[in-house]
Amino acid sequence: MKFMKLGSKPDSFQTDGKNVRYVATELASDVVVCVGDVKFYLHKFPLLAKSARLQKLVGTVDEGNVDEVDIHDVPGGSTAFEICTKFCYGMSVTLNAYNVVAARCAAEYLEMHESVEKGNLVYKIDVFLSSSIFRSWKDSILVLQSTKSLLPLFEELKLVSRCIESIASKASVDVADVDWSYTYNRKKLHEENGNDTNHNGVRSRLVPQDWWVEDLCELGMDLYKRVLVNIKNKGIISDEVIGEALKAYAQRRLPGFSKDMIKGGDIQKICSIIEMIVWLLPTERGSVSCNFLLKLLKAAIWVNSGEMVKDELTSRIGQQLEEASINDLLIRNRTGESTTYDVGIIKRILDEFKMQDQNGGAQVEGGHEIQEVRKLGILSEASKLMVAKLIDGYLAEISKDPNLSLSAFIDLAEMVSTYPRPSHDGLYRAIDMYLKEHPKISKSERKKICRLMDCKKLSADACMHAVQNERLPLRIVVQVLFFEQSRAAASSGCSTPDLPKAMRDLNSGSHGSSRTATTNTDEDWDAVATAEELRALKGEIAAMRLGNGIARSNSSNGKSNADKAVISKMKGLLMSKRMFSKLWLSKGKQQSENSGSDSSESVGLVTIEETKSTPSRKGKHLVS
Repeated sequence: MKFMKLGSKPDSFQTDGKNVRYVATELASDVVVCVGDVKFYLHKFPLLAKSARLQKLVGTVDEGNVDEVDIHDVPGGSTAFEICTKFCYGMSVTLNAYNVVAARCAAEYLEMHESVEKGNLVYKIDVFLSSSIFRSWKDSILVLQSTKSLLPLFEELKLVSRCIESIASKASVDVADVDWSYTYNRKKLHEENGNDTNHNGVRSRLVPQDWWVEDLCELGMDLYKRVLVNIKNKGIISDEVIGEALKAYAQRRLPGFSKDMIKGGDIQKICSIIEMIVWLLPTERGSVSCNFLLKLLKAAIWVNSGEMVKDELTSRIGQQLEEASINDLLIRNRTGESTTYDVGIIKRILDEFKMQDQNGGAQVEGGHEIQEVRKLGILSEASKLMVAKLIDGYLAEISKDPNLSLSAFIDLAEMVSTYPRPSHDGLYRAIDMYLKEHPKISKSERKKICRLMDCKKLSADACMHAVQNERLPLRIVVQVLFFEQSRAAASSGCSTPDLPKAMRDLNSGSHGSSRTATTNTDEDWDAVATAEELRALKGEIAAMRLGNGIARSNSSNGKSNADKAVISKMKGLLMSKRMFSKLWLSKGKQQSENSGSDSSESVGLVTIEETKSTPSRKGKHLVS
């Protein structure tokens, strides 16, 4: 820390109690100066020789009374006035970054200029500021911190702007020219402990681009804003470093920010800090992380910031949503809301994400230069895939909320339904979680939510889970089994079995027929599969896998025989349903007679067609 010593005489100021100061000398005091609650018993000659203001004030005192002057409004109070008084007496006094601002303002108030006496206090302090304080990174910050209570006068003297310019200029220098000792808040790095040396025994370490960001966090909001604006206007520091500076300030000034939970404090002040940070955010996409933006949004919602702040954050998050994590998106509702998480704000973010395609496509029509810029805004397939997976995971988390409506779940899932996803495992997990936490939803609602996923895009593990899942409608379980068998058949070298008409109707959702009237078939398909049915279906999977092994070993028998084997298994799969038991019993003899013939395929198709008018599966027996 820089300092300056003034005067050479010993300090002879004495204290009598808390509110009395006097100079220990043989001469009696002839003037009393009251500064707030403190009285200074002094002598006119040294004071009036250097202070034009005291000359005026003492001259107005009646000669018949003891000279007593009241200057309670002196900047810096009694402490700053005492520094000025010691200078007048020629006593030794030390100025540093902590007291120089107060001393400079008090000297200005007392009019201790060169016009009164050469080498007066104002001149000496200005020289000290220019030659020492403003050349030091650490001292410049300390001085700017100390101006809070003296800001109006210090501002008038243009010393605040000089201090801000000093700080901004030092933050903008090339890091190769930065002495690491400039920083004083950052925790020591491992190599700063003195253990690491190069071959000459001299320490060498790289100075990071953001070496200054933590030091500025010591500044109050208004001064911090002015410094950062000055740094940005110079155009030297990258947007990424500006983003790091804002992140560091948020973590320092917003209690609980790093843990996504703002803890108490002055709500109005917190709201102002959030608004300032949002206002200072760099315009370049990716200059701040999506995680940081979402933390800001959570804080803004918690303190109920203005809509403009939330809209700006929503827009920025939407532009880089693919960088977010599931935990980032879990934005809690304010107290009093029915649901745990704010799903509405996520929909708004998704809208912003999807608008990039529209905006990018609309603006590519311009000239070549604009075209190069705007193409960056068009969403890539990779971004869409990442966001689709992100929303799948988010849906699985919010599904644990018993108050989450089905419409909210479906609306959010449908917003990314057109995005390419090679696997629907994540969506299946979310649907299963919702069914688990909302067991009382109706059959039609189960049907509606299950329509969101494509059974053909489930992995083998997800299929195994689905066919054992008692929460899924029977329709979905059968679909999963068919596609799993088709996939297994293809992997074994067999052709994919032709889809029987009953299964085609099932997959397309068209359960009616121009030839047969439906009764309770839809209810049977949409009802939840029972444990007995699931056991039967699991048995079909085991048989399917065993059959695949046989098919591979007998692949030399020809492709037509393998196709027949797979189709025969598909018929057996459908016939194993409880809802087909009555028809099975009535045609058991016919199937027995035709079991070994080549016409079994056509018989199976006829049987499946006739099952369209089968009564409800309720109360029937499962036939193995």
